[in-house]
Amino acid sequence: MRKLTLTILLTGSIYLSRAQTTAAVNPRPLTMDEYNKAQTFTIADLDKDTYVKFENAYVLDRYENRKPYFITGSDGLKKRVDIYKLIAKDGMQEIGLMVFYTNEKGKLYKALVPDFTADGKVWEKYFLDIDNINKVETNFILKLSYVLSKELSFQQYKVLNGGKDMKEESATYGNDICFPGDEMVTMANGGKKMLSTIKSGDEVITIDPVTNKSSVVRVKELTTHEAKNYALTRLVLVAADVKNTRAGQLVNLNTKILQATPNHPMLTKQGNLKMGEITAGQEVLCLNEQTGKYEAFTVLQKTENGGGIQKVYNIVADGGSTLLMNGVMVMQK
Repeated sequence: MRKLTLTILLTGSIYLSRAQTTAAVNPRPLTMDEYNKAQTFTIADLDKDTYVKFENAYVLDRYENRKPYFITGSDGLKKRVDIYKLIAKDGMQEIGLMVFYTNEKGKLYKALVPDFTADGKVWEKYFLDIDNINKVETNFILKLSYVLSKELSFQQYKVLNGGKDMKEESATYGNDICFPGDEMVTMANGGKKMLSTIKSGDEVITIDPVTNKSSVVRVKELTTHEAKNYALTRLVLVAADVKNTRAGQLVNLNTKILQATPNHPMLTKQGNLKMGEITAGQEVLCLNEQTGKYEAFTVLQKTENGGGIQKVYNIVADGGSTLLMNGVMVMQK
Protein backbone atom coordinates (compact mmCIF):
# COMPACT_ATOMS: atom_id res chain seq x y z
CA MET A 1 0.00 0.00 0.00
CA ARG A 2 2.79 2.40 0.96
CA LYS A 3 4.71 1.59 -2.21
CA LEU A 4 1.59 2.21 -4.29
CA THR A 5 0.99 5.54 -2.56
CA LEU A 6 4.58 6.63 -3.20
CA THR A 7 4.19 5.68 -6.86
CA ILE A 8 1.01 7.76 -7.15
CA LEU A 9 2.69 10.64 -5.38
CA LEU A 10 5.73 10.48 -7.65
CA THR A 11 3.56 10.50 -10.77
CA GLY A 12 1.36 13.31 -9.49
CA SER A 13 4.28 15.43 -8.35
CA ILE A 14 6.14 15.15 -11.65
CA TYR A 15 3.06 15.83 -13.75
CA LEU A 16 2.05 18.75 -11.54
CA SER A 17 5.48 20.34 -11.74
CA ARG A 18 5.55 19.67 -15.47
CA ALA A 19 2.14 21.34 -15.85
CA GLN A 20 3.43 24.37 -13.98
CA THR A 21 6.65 24.68 -15.95
CA THR A 22 4.89 24.23 -19.28
CA ALA A 23 3.40 27.69 -18.88
CA ALA A 24 6.54 29.25 -17.46
CA VAL A 25 9.17 31.08 -19.46
CA ASN A 26 12.75 29.78 -19.45
CA PRO A 27 12.20 27.41 -16.50
CA ARG A 28 15.24 26.62 -14.42
CA PRO A 29 15.74 23.88 -11.88
CA LEU A 30 15.51 24.16 -8.12
CA THR A 31 19.03 23.62 -6.78
CA MET A 32 19.94 21.59 -3.70
CA ASP A 33 21.08 24.76 -1.91
CA GLU A 34 17.74 26.39 -2.65
CA TYR A 35 15.89 23.25 -1.53
CA ASN A 36 17.69 23.35 1.84
CA LYS A 37 17.34 27.13 2.19
CA ALA A 38 13.60 27.01 1.51
CA GLN A 39 13.16 24.61 4.44
CA THR A 40 13.88 27.61 6.70
CA PHE A 41 11.15 29.76 5.12
CA THR A 42 8.10 30.19 7.31
CA ILE A 43 4.69 31.81 6.90
CA ALA A 44 3.75 33.78 10.02
CA ASP A 45 0.01 33.63 9.37
CA LEU A 46 -1.26 31.02 6.92
CA ASP A 47 -4.70 32.64 6.96
CA LYS A 48 -3.51 36.09 5.91
CA ASP A 49 -0.02 35.95 4.42
CA THR A 50 -0.47 35.12 0.75
CA TYR A 51 2.69 36.69 -0.70
CA VAL A 52 5.86 36.64 1.40
CA LYS A 53 9.37 37.63 0.31
CA PHE A 54 12.59 36.06 1.58
CA GLU A 55 16.04 37.63 1.31
CA ASN A 56 14.66 39.79 -1.50
CA ALA A 57 15.38 36.80 -3.74
CA TYR A 58 12.49 34.38 -3.26
CA VAL A 59 8.74 34.59 -2.86
CA LEU A 60 6.16 32.20 -1.44
CA ASP A 61 2.94 32.95 -3.32
CA ARG A 62 -0.27 31.14 -2.37
CA TYR A 63 -0.92 28.61 -5.10
CA GLU A 64 -3.77 29.66 -7.43
CA ASN A 65 -5.18 31.72 -4.53
CA ARG A 66 -6.35 28.42 -3.06
CA LYS A 67 -7.90 28.24 0.36
CA PRO A 68 -6.35 25.56 2.61
CA TYR A 69 -7.39 21.93 2.43
CA PHE A 70 -8.82 20.46 5.65
CA ILE A 71 -8.59 16.69 5.47
CA THR A 72 -10.13 14.39 8.05
CA GLY A 73 -9.17 10.72 7.83
CA SER A 74 -10.87 7.60 9.18
CA ASP A 75 -9.25 8.34 12.54
CA GLY A 76 -11.33 11.50 12.80
CA LEU A 77 -8.25 13.75 13.01
CA LYS A 78 -8.33 16.92 10.93
CA LYS A 79 -5.20 18.05 9.09
CA ARG A 80 -4.66 21.35 7.33
CA VAL A 81 -2.68 21.65 4.09
CA ASP A 82 -1.61 24.98 2.56
CA ILE A 83 0.34 25.18 -0.68
CA TYR A 84 2.49 28.01 -2.01
CA LYS A 85 4.49 28.48 -5.19
CA LEU A 86 8.19 28.99 -4.55
CA ILE A 87 9.27 31.70 -6.97
CA ALA A 88 12.77 32.97 -7.72
CA LYS A 89 12.40 36.75 -8.02
CA ASP A 90 15.12 36.90 -10.66
CA GLY A 91 12.92 36.19 -13.67
CA MET A 92 9.89 35.43 -11.46
CA GLN A 93 10.26 31.73 -12.22
CA GLU A 94 8.39 29.02 -10.34
CA ILE A 95 10.97 26.57 -9.05
CA GLY A 96 8.95 24.52 -6.58
CA LEU A 97 5.78 24.01 -4.62
CA MET A 98 5.94 24.44 -0.85
CA VAL A 99 3.47 22.46 1.24
CA PHE A 100 2.67 23.45 4.83
CA TYR A 101 0.96 20.58 6.68
CA THR A 102 -0.49 21.27 10.12
CA ASN A 103 -1.77 18.37 12.22
CA GLU A 104 -4.53 18.40 14.81
CA LYS A 105 -2.04 19.35 17.55
CA GLY A 106 -0.72 22.35 15.65
CA LYS A 107 2.53 20.61 14.68
CA LEU A 108 3.76 21.99 11.34
CA TYR A 109 5.54 19.93 8.69
CA LYS A 110 6.98 21.27 5.43
CA ALA A 111 7.49 19.57 2.08
CA LEU A 112 9.02 21.22 -0.97
CA VAL A 113 8.04 19.62 -4.28
CA PRO A 114 10.84 20.46 -6.76
CA ASP A 115 10.08 21.73 -10.24
CA PHE A 116 10.25 19.17 -13.04
CA THR A 117 13.72 20.23 -14.18
CA ALA A 118 15.34 19.71 -10.78
CA ASP A 119 18.30 17.36 -10.52
CA GLY A 120 17.61 13.77 -9.53
CA LYS A 121 19.43 14.25 -6.23
CA VAL A 122 17.00 17.02 -5.28
CA TRP A 123 14.09 14.71 -6.04
CA GLU A 124 15.73 11.95 -3.96
CA LYS A 125 16.08 14.38 -1.05
CA TYR A 126 12.41 15.35 -1.39
CA PHE A 127 11.22 11.72 -1.24
CA LEU A 128 13.54 10.96 1.65
CA ASP A 129 12.21 13.94 3.57
CA ILE A 130 8.53 13.16 3.08
CA ASP A 131 9.17 9.51 3.92
CA ASN A 132 10.78 10.61 7.21
CA ILE A 133 7.78 12.82 7.98
CA ASN A 134 5.47 9.91 7.21
CA LYS A 135 7.23 7.84 9.88
CA VAL A 136 6.14 10.25 12.62
CA GLU A 137 2.97 11.68 11.06
CA THR A 138 0.71 8.81 10.06
CA ASN A 139 -0.69 8.97 6.51
CA PHE A 140 1.19 12.19 5.73
CA ILE A 141 2.12 10.92 2.26
CA LEU A 142 -1.40 9.68 1.57
CA LYS A 143 -2.91 13.09 2.31
CA LEU A 144 -0.14 14.88 0.42
CA SER A 145 -0.79 12.67 -2.62
CA TYR A 146 -4.50 13.52 -2.46
CA VAL A 147 -3.80 17.27 -2.53
CA LEU A 148 -1.23 17.01 -5.34
CA SER A 149 -3.51 14.73 -7.38
CA LYS A 150 -6.37 17.20 -7.02
CA GLU A 151 -4.18 20.05 -8.20
CA LEU A 152 -2.81 17.92 -11.04
CA SER A 153 -6.37 17.42 -12.21
CA PHE A 154 -6.88 21.19 -12.18
CA GLN A 155 -3.70 21.80 -14.19
CA GLN A 156 -4.79 19.19 -16.75
CA TYR A 157 -8.12 20.97 -17.06
CA LYS A 158 -6.34 24.23 -17.84
CA VAL A 159 -4.09 22.57 -20.42
CA LEU A 160 -7.03 20.82 -22.11
CA ASN A 161 -8.77 24.16 -22.52
CA GLY A 162 -5.74 25.87 -23.98
CA GLY A 163 -6.56 27.49 -27.31
CA LYS A 164 -10.30 26.96 -26.96
CA ASP A 165 -12.89 29.69 -26.68
CA MET A 166 -12.97 29.83 -22.90
CA LYS A 167 -15.12 32.19 -20.94
CA GLU A 168 -13.90 35.71 -20.48
CA GLU A 169 -13.53 35.03 -16.77
CA SER A 170 -10.97 32.35 -17.56
CA ALA A 171 -8.27 34.89 -18.37
CA THR A 172 -4.63 34.63 -17.39
CA TYR A 173 -4.01 34.19 -13.67
CA GLY A 174 -0.22 34.20 -13.84
CA ASN A 175 2.57 35.70 -11.81
CA ASP A 176 2.48 39.11 -13.43
CA ILE A 177 1.56 41.71 -10.80
CA CYS A 178 0.50 44.73 -12.81
CA PHE A 179 -1.98 47.36 -13.93
CA PRO A 180 -3.61 47.90 -17.34
CA GLY A 181 -1.67 51.15 -17.82
CA ASP A 182 -4.34 53.88 -17.85
CA GLU A 183 -4.12 54.50 -14.09
CA MET A 184 -3.07 57.97 -12.98
CA VAL A 185 0.07 57.91 -10.83
CA THR A 186 0.58 60.63 -8.21
CA MET A 187 3.87 62.37 -8.95
CA ALA A 188 6.27 64.15 -6.59
CA ASN A 189 5.08 67.58 -7.76
CA GLY A 190 1.48 66.70 -6.93
CA GLY A 191 0.51 66.21 -10.54
CA LYS A 192 -0.75 63.02 -12.19
CA LYS A 193 0.77 60.98 -15.01
CA MET A 194 -0.64 57.97 -16.86
CA LEU A 195 1.11 54.79 -15.75
CA SER A 196 1.99 53.62 -19.27
CA THR A 197 3.90 56.88 -19.89
CA ILE A 198 5.99 56.73 -16.71
CA LYS A 199 9.72 56.69 -17.40
CA SER A 200 12.87 55.79 -15.49
CA GLY A 201 13.95 58.77 -13.38
CA ASP A 202 10.44 60.11 -12.79
CA GLU A 203 9.74 61.01 -9.17
CA VAL A 204 6.58 59.62 -7.58
CA ILE A 205 4.93 59.64 -4.16
CA THR A 206 5.20 56.77 -1.68
CA ILE A 207 3.34 56.65 1.64
CA ASP A 208 4.47 55.13 4.92
CA PRO A 209 1.58 52.76 5.81
CA VAL A 210 2.21 53.29 9.54
CA THR A 211 2.51 57.09 9.74
CA ASN A 212 0.60 57.98 6.54
CA LYS A 213 3.43 60.39 5.74
CA SER A 214 4.40 60.72 2.10
CA SER A 215 7.87 60.97 0.60
CA VAL A 216 9.41 61.01 -2.85
CA VAL A 217 11.04 58.03 -4.58
CA ARG A 218 12.55 57.75 -8.02
CA VAL A 219 11.31 55.29 -10.65
CA LYS A 220 13.99 52.74 -11.56
CA GLU A 221 11.99 50.92 -14.21
CA LEU A 222 8.53 50.61 -15.71
CA THR A 223 8.05 46.89 -16.18
CA THR A 224 5.95 45.98 -19.22
CA HIS A 225 4.51 42.50 -19.74
CA GLU A 226 3.50 41.16 -23.13
CA ALA A 227 -0.12 41.45 -24.23
CA LYS A 228 -2.38 38.66 -22.88
CA ASN A 229 -5.97 38.33 -21.79
CA TYR A 230 -5.16 39.14 -18.16
CA ALA A 231 -7.72 38.62 -15.43
CA LEU A 232 -8.39 41.98 -13.81
CA THR A 233 -9.94 42.74 -10.44
CA ARG A 234 -11.91 45.98 -10.37
CA LEU A 235 -12.64 47.72 -7.09
CA VAL A 236 -15.12 50.53 -6.59
CA LEU A 237 -14.25 52.36 -3.37
CA VAL A 238 -16.30 54.95 -1.59
CA ALA A 239 -15.97 57.31 1.37
CA ALA A 240 -19.08 59.02 2.73
CA ASP A 241 -19.00 62.10 4.93
CA VAL A 242 -22.44 62.28 6.53
CA LYS A 243 -23.75 65.31 8.44
CA ASN A 244 -27.13 65.53 10.12
CA THR A 245 -28.84 68.88 9.63
CA ARG A 246 -32.30 70.18 10.28
CA ALA A 247 -33.10 69.61 6.65
CA GLY A 248 -31.86 66.05 6.67
CA GLN A 249 -28.62 64.10 6.16
CA LEU A 250 -25.98 65.75 4.00
CA VAL A 251 -23.88 63.07 2.34
CA ASN A 252 -20.63 63.93 0.59
CA LEU A 253 -19.53 60.93 -1.48
CA ASN A 254 -15.99 60.44 -2.76
CA THR A 255 -15.41 57.47 -5.06
CA LYS A 256 -12.41 55.81 -6.67
CA ILE A 257 -12.03 52.96 -9.14
CA LEU A 258 -8.94 50.82 -9.58
CA GLN A 259 -8.13 47.74 -11.67
CA ALA A 260 -5.16 45.40 -11.37
CA THR A 261 -4.28 41.74 -11.79
CA PRO A 262 -5.89 39.71 -8.96
CA ASN A 263 -2.54 38.93 -7.35
CA HIS A 264 -1.44 42.55 -6.89
CA PRO A 265 -0.86 43.22 -3.18
CA MET A 266 -2.77 45.97 -1.38
CA LEU A 267 -2.81 47.12 2.22
CA THR A 268 -6.20 46.87 3.90
CA LYS A 269 -7.25 47.20 7.51
CA GLN A 270 -7.22 43.39 7.57
CA GLY A 271 -3.58 43.34 6.46
CA ASN A 272 -1.71 42.86 3.22
CA LEU A 273 -4.05 41.12 0.74
CA LYS A 274 -4.13 40.44 -2.96
CA MET A 275 -6.75 42.42 -4.84
CA GLY A 276 -8.55 39.21 -5.77
CA GLU A 277 -8.95 38.37 -2.07
CA ILE A 278 -10.46 41.70 -1.05
CA THR A 279 -14.19 41.60 -0.41
CA ALA A 280 -16.93 44.21 -0.35
CA GLY A 281 -16.99 46.08 2.95
CA GLN A 282 -13.26 45.96 3.56
CA GLU A 283 -11.32 49.21 3.84
CA VAL A 284 -8.42 50.40 1.71
CA LEU A 285 -6.28 53.50 2.33
CA CYS A 286 -6.76 56.23 -0.29
CA LEU A 287 -5.90 59.89 -0.78
CA ASN A 288 -8.96 62.05 -0.22
CA GLU A 289 -8.32 64.97 -2.55
CA GLN A 290 -11.06 66.97 -0.85
CA THR A 291 -9.29 66.90 2.52
CA GLY A 292 -5.73 66.21 1.39
CA LYS A 293 -5.54 63.37 3.92
CA TYR A 294 -5.08 59.63 3.59
CA GLU A 295 -8.31 57.98 4.69
CA ALA A 296 -9.92 54.56 4.65
CA PHE A 297 -12.31 54.03 1.73
CA THR A 298 -14.79 51.15 1.81
CA VAL A 299 -14.96 48.61 -1.01
CA LEU A 300 -18.46 49.09 -2.41
CA GLN A 301 -18.17 46.65 -5.30
CA LYS A 302 -15.67 44.11 -6.58
CA THR A 303 -15.71 42.37 -9.96
CA GLU A 304 -13.22 40.11 -11.72
CA ASN A 305 -13.13 39.59 -15.47
CA GLY A 306 -10.77 39.12 -18.35
CA GLY A 307 -9.38 42.44 -19.50
CA GLY A 308 -9.02 41.54 -23.17
CA ILE A 309 -5.69 41.27 -24.96
CA GLN A 310 -3.49 44.01 -23.57
CA LYS A 311 -0.15 44.82 -22.03
CA VAL A 312 0.14 45.41 -18.30
CA TYR A 313 2.60 47.60 -16.40
CA ASN A 314 4.26 47.89 -13.02
CA ILE A 315 6.55 50.49 -11.43
CA VAL A 316 9.82 49.50 -9.79
CA ALA A 317 11.00 52.36 -7.54
CA ASP A 318 14.23 52.88 -5.63
CA GLY A 319 12.50 52.92 -2.24
CA GLY A 320 9.25 52.91 -0.33
CA SER A 321 6.69 50.15 -0.23
CA THR A 322 3.63 51.85 -1.70
CA LEU A 323 2.46 53.97 -4.63
CA LEU A 324 -0.71 55.91 -5.43
CA MET A 325 -2.72 54.73 -8.45
CA ASN A 326 -5.94 56.64 -9.10
CA GLY A 327 -5.54 57.94 -5.56
CA VAL A 328 -5.56 54.38 -4.12
CA MET A 329 -2.60 53.16 -2.11
CA VAL A 330 -1.13 49.97 -3.59
CA MET A 331 1.87 47.95 -2.51
CA GLN A 332 4.94 47.77 -4.67
CA LYS A 333 5.81 44.38 -6.14
